[in-house]
Amino acid sequence: MLKRIATGWTWIRAAYFLIGTFVIVQSAFEGEWIGILLGVWPAAMGLFGLACAGGNCSTGTCEVKSGGDSNH
Repeated sequence: MLKRIATGWTWIRAAYFLIGTFVIVQSAFEGEWIGILLGVWPAAMGLFGLACAGGNCSTGTCEVKSGGDSNH
């Protein structure tokens, strides 16, 4: 888990984390508790690399299988 957090940072992952953190902080200052929950989603996507398919696409390990037996 710590390895996933510490490695594989891209600009989009950093943007998700920063935007989510900003929403959390601003919502807490304003007392809008639903906003905190809404800010947790992009912050978690950035922090844990969950932007696509559980983090597989953001780390470049997406497996795309070619269909050798397709009928096209």
